[in-house]
Amino acid sequence: MSFLLPLVVLLPLLGAASALIAGRRPRLQAILTVVALSATLAVAVALLVAVDTGGTIVVEVGGWAAPWGIVLVADRLAALMVVTSAAVLLAVFIYTIGQGLADGDDETPVSIYNPTYLVMAAGVFNAFIAGDLFNLYVGFEILLAASYVLLTLGGTRARIHAGVTYIVVSLLSSLLFLASVAMIYGATGTVNIAQISERIGEIPSDVQTIIHVMLLVAFGIKAAVFPLSFWLPDSYPTAPAPVTAVFAGLLTKVGVYAILRTETVIFPGGALSNVLMVVALLTLVIGVLGAVAQADIKRLLSFTLLSHIGYMIFGIAMGTVLGIAAAIYYIIHHIIVQTTLFLATGLVERIGGTTSLTRLGGLLKLSPVVGVLFFIPALNLGGIPPFSGFIGKLGLFIAGAELGTPLSYVLIGAGAITSLLTLYALMRAWNLAFWRPKAELDASEAADEAAASAAAHLTEAPNATTTMTARSAPRLMTRATAAMVLLSLALTVFAGPLYEIAHRAALDLDGPGAYVHAVLGSDDAP
Repeated sequence: MSFLLPLVVLLPLLGAASALIAGRRPRLQAILTVVALSATLAVAVALLVAVDTGGTIVVEVGGWAAPWGIVLVADRLAALMVVTSAAVLLAVFIYTIGQGLADGDDETPVSIYNPTYLVMAAGVFNAFIAGDLFNLYVGFEILLAASYVLLTLGGTRARIHAGVTYIVVSLLSSLLFLASVAMIYGATGTVNIAQISERIGEIPSDVQTIIHVMLLVAFGIKAAVFPLSFWLPDSYPTAPAPVTAVFAGLLTKVGVYAILRTETVIFPGGALSNVLMVVALLTLVIGVLGAVAQADIKRLLSFTLLSHIGYMIFGIAMGTVLGIAAAIYYIIHHIIVQTTLFLATGLVERIGGTTSLTRLGGLLKLSPVVGVLFFIPALNLGGIPPFSGFIGKLGLFIAGAELGTPLSYVLIGAGAITSLLTLYALMRAWNLAFWRPKAELDASEAADEAAASAAAHLTEAPNATTTMTARSAPRLMTRATAAMVLLSLALTVFAGPLYEIAHRAALDLDGPGAYVHAVLGSDDAP
C-alpha cells in the first residue's frame, strides 16, 4: 500500500494543474477540484486503514534509501491528520462553490482560487508526511505562497494590509526554521528526522537547547501560541468566509503537528515541558479573555482559536501517552468544529449583513436553520457534555491529574475556566445575533441604545467594515455547513473508536524508537 502515500500530494498538484489549464471554464474547474479533493480523501482513508492495521508506511522517493534521499512517512498520527484535512478541505470547497454560484467570482475568482486552493492542500499534506526537516520546510513554504494569494483575494485595502502582516510574520518564522535546519545539519550532518533523533544526543547540551528553542519558536508562530499569536486576530477575519474557515481550522494545526513531532521524535524526554506548560497556560487564558471582549463574531472566533491551541500544547507538554492521545483527539476535534463555526459565521454574515454583534438581531426567526448550525458547534467548542469538546478536555484533565505536578493542576483549573468562558462568549454571541428580537434594532435611536447596551465592555474590530446588504443563504453553502456539523457530531458518536486510534498513535510516539525503526530499518544510526 506504499503507493498510496505519494498520491496524497500528487493528486492535489495534478488537480491544480488541470484547474489552471481549464481557467476559462469555471464549471469544469470546480468539477476537477472536487474530483481531486474527493480522490485525495478516498486515498487518505485507505492510507489510514493500511497504517492502522499494518504499521507505519515509508516511501523512499526516487529509490534513494534513507537517510540519503527524501522519505515520506505515514504513521497513525500523520494518516489521521491527512484524513481530517482532506475531509475539511472538500467540505469547505463545496461551500465555496455555493458562494460562487450565488455571488459570482467577486469574493473567490475561480481561475485563481481553485488551483491555489489545491496547491495549499498539497502543502498541508506534504507537511504531514514529510520525513525530513527540509521537506517539512518546503511544505510550509507551499502553504505560505498559496495562503497569501487566498488571503488577499479581492484586493481590498483591509485584505492587502492583513496579507502583508501575515506574510511578514510567516517569512520571519520560515527564516528562523531554515536557520534551525541549517544548525541541525551542521551539528548532526543530516536533516532526516529519524537520523536526527539518533544523533542529537551527541552534540553539546547547550547547542541542543538553542536548536530546540529555535524550532519551538518557529513552529509556535505558525501554531499561534502566546505571545507569538499577535498577528492572527487581525489577519484571518478579513478573508472570504471559506478561506477564513480553512485558515482557522487547519493551518494553525500544521504548526501544532510540527511541535508534536519535534517533542516526541527529535527531543523526547520533556526538556522544555515546563516551559511549554507555561506557554499553554498563557495561551489558554489570554486567548479566552480576548474572545470575551469582542463584539465581532469573526474576531471572537479568532481569539477562541488562539485560546484552544493551549489545550493541545498542554497535552504535548505532558509527554505521556494519555496526554498525547488526548491532544491528538483534541486536534481532530478542533479542526472540524472551528472550521464549522467559521462556515456558520459566513452564513450569519450573509443573512444579517454583518458579523458585528451590535448590529445583529432576530436571525433565529429569519433563518432558524443557520441558528441551529451555529448553536451546535458553539456548544461543542464550549465543552458541553456529551460533545467531542467535552471528551477531549476530559481526556486532557485526566492525563494532567495522573501526571500530578503543580503546573498540571494549574492547567486543569485554567482549562476548566477557559471552557466556561468560551461557552459564555459563544452563547452571548448566539443570544445577541439570533435570540434578540429584531424589533429592538429597527429604529435608529433604539438601535443606538441596543448597540450601546449590547456592546458594553465589548470591542469592535479595528477598521470595522460597514454593514453589507443582507442576502439569503444558498442551499449548497447551508448543506456544506450542515455536513460539517454532522461530521462534528460523528466525533461524539464514534468517540470510542477514534480515541482508540489516537491512543495507538500516542503509543507510536512514546519515544522515538518506533519512528526511527520504521524509517531507518534498524535502531542503529547509519
